[in-house]
Amino acid sequence: MDDQIHVICEVEITLRVIGGKWKPLILHYLQLNGSRRYMDILRYLGTAPKKTLTAQLKELEADGVLSRTVIPTVPIQVEYAVTEYGKTLFPILDAMCDWGWDHRGDRYVLSHPACDCGEEP
Repeated sequence: MDDQIHVICEVEITLRVIGGKWKPLILHYLQLNGSRRYMDILRYLGTAPKKTLTAQLKELEADGVLSRTVIPTVPIQVEYAVTEYGKTLFPILDAMCDWGWDHRGDRYVLSHPACDCGEEP
C-alpha cells in the first residue's frame, strides 16, 4: 500500500497522534470537560497560537481522535469532542498527569490543576 507510514516503533505511532505541545493538553481538557467550543479550548490553553491550535485540532480530527460539529449560529461556532477511539488514549493521559503531579516539585506552578492525584499543597 502506498499510504502506509513506516515508523521506528510503536511509540512513534503514539507520538504521531498525540505528539506536540498542545495535543495532549487539548485531549486532557476535553477528557475532563466533555465537548467544548473552539474558543473554550483556546482560552484554556492561553498562549497557544490560533493557527497552531487550528492545525492540531484538524490533525486530531483526521486521526479519528476528535469529532468536529459545526453549530449553525452567526458567527458559526465549532465544537470538539473526543471520539470513542480517542478515549482509548485516556490511560496515557492519566499516566502523564500522575507523573507530572509526582514530579512537579517546587519548580512548577500549576495554573489549572486537573489530575485526581491528591490535594494541592
